[in-house]
Amino acid sequence: MKKHIFISSLLFAICTTVYAQGNSQQQHGADNSKQISARYADDKKLCAEESNSSTRMQCLRDAKEEYDKSIASAKTNSTSNKSNEKSTHTCAECGKVIAVDIQDKKGEGSALGVIAGGVVGGLLGNQVGGGTGRSLATIAGAAGGAYAGNKVEANMKTSKIWVVSVHYDNDSKNTYEFDHDPGYRVGELIRRNGNGIEKR
Repeated sequence: MKKHIFISSLLFAICTTVYAQGNSQQQHGADNSKQISARYADDKKLCAEESNSSTRMQCLRDAKEEYDKSIASAKTNSTSNKSNEKSTHTCAECGKVIAVDIQDKKGEGSALGVIAGGVVGGLLGNQVGGGTGRSLATIAGAAGGAYAGNKVEANMKTSKIWVVSVHYDNDSKNTYEFDHDPGYRVGELIRRNGNGIEKR
C-alpha cells in the first residue's frame, strides 16, 4: 500500500509541476494546496478499504506522512518563488547618480535690453552723416543697438547650474538642473520624488 501511495504522490508531483507552467504563482499555490488535500482524501479512502486494522493504521500513517511532505514542499516552493519575484522586480523610482556637471546657463534678454540698445544705437547713428544718410544711419543704429542690447543683457544674466545625471534601476536615465550645489556625488543612491530627486 505504501508503494501505491508513493507512486500516486509521485504522479501528483509531476502533474502539479506541469500545471504550474500555465498558471501564476499565486493561483498555483492555492490550486496546489487543494490538490494535495484531495490526494490525501483519496489515499485515506484507499486505506479504509484495508481489511486488517494494523495494515489500515499503517496505511493512514503513510498517507499522512506523504501529505505533510507535500504541504511542506509546496510552502518551500511558494516562499522561494516569492523571494525570486521580489528580487527580479526593480524599483522604478530608485537610481544612482552617474554624473554631476557645473555648466553656464545663458540668461534671456528682455524688452528692456532691446529698447535701451535701440535708443543708444539710434543716438549714435544719428550722429553719422546728414540728410537721408543720417536717417538711414539712425535706423541702422537703432536696429543694431536693439540686437546688441538684447545680447548684452542675456550675457549679464548668465548663471551657474548643476546638472545631475541619474541612471535608474529600470535602465532609464534622466537629468536634473539645480541653481545651487545640491550636494549629490557620483555613485550616490537616490529616489525620484515628484519632479525632483532625493537621497535614499
